[in-house]
Amino acid sequence: MTQLSVNINKIATLRNARGGNMPNLLKVASDLETFGAQGITIHPRPDERHIRYQDAKELTKVVTTEFNIEGNPNTKFIDLVLETKPTQVTLVPDAVDAITSNAGWNTIKHQDFLKDVIKTFKTNGIRTSIFVDANIEMIKGAAKTDTDRIELYTERYAESFKNGDNTKIQPYIEAAKIAYNLGLGINAGHDLNLENIHFFKSNIPNLLEVSIGHALICESLYFGLENVVKSYLDKLK
Repeated sequence: MTQLSVNINKIATLRNARGGNMPNLLKVASDLETFGAQGITIHPRPDERHIRYQDAKELTKVVTTEFNIEGNPNTKFIDLVLETKPTQVTLVPDAVDAITSNAGWNTIKHQDFLKDVIKTFKTNGIRTSIFVDANIEMIKGAAKTDTDRIELYTERYAESFKNGDNTKIQPYIEAAKIAYNLGLGINAGHDLNLENIHFFKSNIPNLLEVSIGHALICESLYFGLENVVKSYLDKLK
């Protein structure tokens, strides 16, 4: 079964909008695990506009499933990861002012940099993943960095699926096959939702994990967190 890691950035956004501690981020993380989520993902940004660096430190005390921290590996981010030692760190090349992640790594151009960062994390016992487009050359470049996994950037698939075009799944299928043959674990994320997740899961071989945040929280406004998590788990079987 493909595992579900829930990104709780939007819970932090809601909390920060009014100050105080409502909703309680730590309780939501624990509740999500109780509802069946197999992981908790956060993506702290330099301006801490949603997840704060202190949140990451406090979450290590309550998360009992897989803890995944995403972000651009600048010095502050690297220090945070080494201090908190999550199960997995996902390297994302987002700009400081990016609203959300919008591209995968150029694993050829940045190969030496990625290799050095990954070595640091793996020396400290932290599993690594690189956010990449469904591009064969980028997959091959990722394999040369010694990363454990890749995370396929799925926005293009999600956008085409919404428009009734299922053919855009093909590059992801090919990318997953190449990645698996190169010894890489396969994760995926970005704009996956209850409507498109089953088709994606059914077609992508050896898919280990999906990370879903924005859509899951939006869907939960109508159906509730517990119901939505269970719906994703059913579709990922």
